[in-house]
Amino acid sequence: MDFISGEIIAIDKPLGWTSFDAVKRLRGAIQKRLHLKKFKVGHAGTLDPLATGVLIVCTGRATRKIEDYQSGEKEYVATVELGATTPSYDLETEIDAYYPTEHITEEMAKEALNGFRGNIMQVPPVYSAVKVDGKRAYKYARHGKDLELKAKPITIKEIEFLGLEGNLLRFRVVCGKGTYIRSLARDLGEALKSGAHLKELRRTRVGNISVAECLKIEEAVEKITNCELTFPENYYLAEQPKEE
Repeated sequence: MDFISGEIIAIDKPLGWTSFDAVKRLRGAIQKRLHLKKFKVGHAGTLDPLATGVLIVCTGRATRKIEDYQSGEKEYVATVELGATTPSYDLETEIDAYYPTEHITEEMAKEALNGFRGNIMQVPPVYSAVKVDGKRAYKYARHGKDLELKAKPITIKEIEFLGLEGNLLRFRVVCGKGTYIRSLARDLGEALKSGAHLKELRRTRVGNISVAECLKIEEAVEKITNCELTFPENYYLAEQPKEE
């Protein structure tokens, strides 16, 4: 593997890990393998700690491709709990209100999902990395400050009903950059004249890379540790390229 010229490592991010945790683990393995104290490694598209699935990690000069992956199409499978809301729109915060669900049928759920297909406007969650006056929105939210974020245009290419069991609604969604599935859960609850929050989320594809192709964290570390190293022409291990 040529980590300097750049490698693309697709991992299946585990539940409870931040995207930074995953990058830090792989960066540490690469630095140890190359005997370097610093090395450029980044990820393409943050996954919340409560989400699992495809996380693209880029090394060395391949970090230039991060924007391409971030701008690409993504696929998720989501489970939404109907009848209850949380301030973060997921399980990061406690339930703050309950709503009726007895009126919700499969046909209603399918119709509501179809209403989000195409180019729509979406308000990001206040518990998000969206910047407000140069500061991340979640930092305001965690200090109890009220925020009114502006709606942004997003694209939902596909949305498919997967099932409704009790108050749990499952669906698959293919979307563009900037889409928050947590916000989609909130809006779905409102469309069903109830409330909702995201209970589970799995990113199953980024671009043309599916979760089936991804390595577990420890599998990636083992591959890094045991791989055959190659280096760019005229590269000396003791001297890292300027752009790195």
